Amino acid sequence: MEQRYFGSNQRQVAVIGQGTWYDENEDPASAIAALRLGLDLGMKHIETAEMYGSGAAEELVGQAIAGRRDEVFLVSKVLPQNAGRRTTIKACENSLLRLKTNRLDCYLLHWRGRHPLEETVAAFEQLRDEGKILSWGVSNFDVDDLEEIWSIAGEGLPACNQVLYHLQERAIEHAVIPWCQKHKVAVVGYSPLGHGAFPAAHSQGGRVLHEIAELQHATPRQVALQFLVRCPGLFTIPKASTPEHAAENAGAGDFQLSAADVARIDRAFPLGPRPARLPML
Repeated sequence: MEQRYFGSNQRQVAVIGQGTWYDENEDPASAIAALRLGLDLGMKHIETAEMYGSGAAEELVGQAIAGRRDEVFLVSKVLPQNAGRRTTIKACENSLLRLKTNRLDCYLLHWRGRHPLEETVAAFEQLRDEGKILSWGVSNFDVDDLEEIWSIAGEGLPACNQVLYHLQERAIEHAVIPWCQKHKVAVVGYSPLGHGAFPAAHSQGGRVLHEIAELQHATPRQVALQFLVRCPGLFTIPKASTPEHAAENAGAGDFQLSAADVARIDRAFPLGPRPARLPML
């Protein structure tokens, strides 16, 4: 599994990580087994949030990483309504309790809300000074938001920007990725397989993925994931609800696409115009 430096964080992180969500219809035991197998296969970056299942996903992750905490690059997120000066501290402490750990490797603002960014940054810096988080970042930030928080926090911050990114939603390539690469901010793509809308095998794009997958001895989903981490500074966090799915995701880190493969995928899934607002889920 390829690893890269994660923004300003001096730790190297696997390019393919593990996203989480909470679906009460899913089998918790299977989800825990998937996360544990993912760790075995090198997907050490696990992302969760207080929003997912109102904390239930964090509790599940806590069970999955029990006894293995030091292996994991653990990320959680604070909701914007909790991102005030004092409430960020409390939200983080609650997340740590649910995760059964004393620290987060990175703590993110889930999206921008009504609290001034100065308050959230001050809280993040206090948490870092106290050792409760080792770094901090943001999620769903467009370039104007990134410029503002960078002007508050300074060079090297935030550590990352977690954003929607899949083959049929490439809006971040217009400006967000270039800005982050210039400022050494990691870009973490969420919902990389399209949130239930992966290209059908019979579609034009689906056929291209299948053809490349055959050449690479991979699966179409692995090809898609590898395309999303084709450039320096890019990471992705697919979710898996079963060990089989986790194994498939991990396999995306075992090969690289050729320039010709990248060009074919680029033509099959064109970038499109820059939207007025950054897409998010």
